[in-house]
Amino acid sequence: MSTSDPIAFADFEAVDIRVGTIVAAEPFPEARKPAFKLRIDFGAAIGVKKSSAQITEHYTPDTLVGRQVAAVVNFAPRQIGPFMSEVLTLGFSDADGKVVLIGPSLPVPNGGRLF
Repeated sequence: MSTSDPIAFADFEAVDIRVGTIVAAEPFPEARKPAFKLRIDFGAAIGVKKSSAQITEHYTPDTLVGRQVAAVVNFAPRQIGPFMSEVLTLGFSDADGKVVLIGPSLPVPNGGRLF
C-alpha cells in the first residue's frame, strides 16, 4: 500500500492505539537485535502489558521509566525469543533509521485511545 491509497475510517478504528506509562525497562540480551523489555501501564481497563522494543540507540532503561508512549494494544501477542511481547510500542525512524518513540507532549491518563 502506498501513502496515496485511501483506507476506510473503520480500518483506522480497528487499530487500537493507546497511551501508557513505562513502569519498568530492562536490557533484552537474548534478542537478535539490541532491544529492551518494557512493562507499560495502560490503566485499570487494560493493565500492565509487556513489549520488546528496539530503542537502544536513543534511550536507556533509566530514561524510559516514567515516559508515556503510544502502543497498539490489539495485535496478537508475539513471541520474541524467550519473551512474549503483548503490545507494539510505536515510534518513527530518525535520519539514521534509529527508533524515536512517540507519545503525548503533555501528561494524559493511561489507557487513553488515539483518535
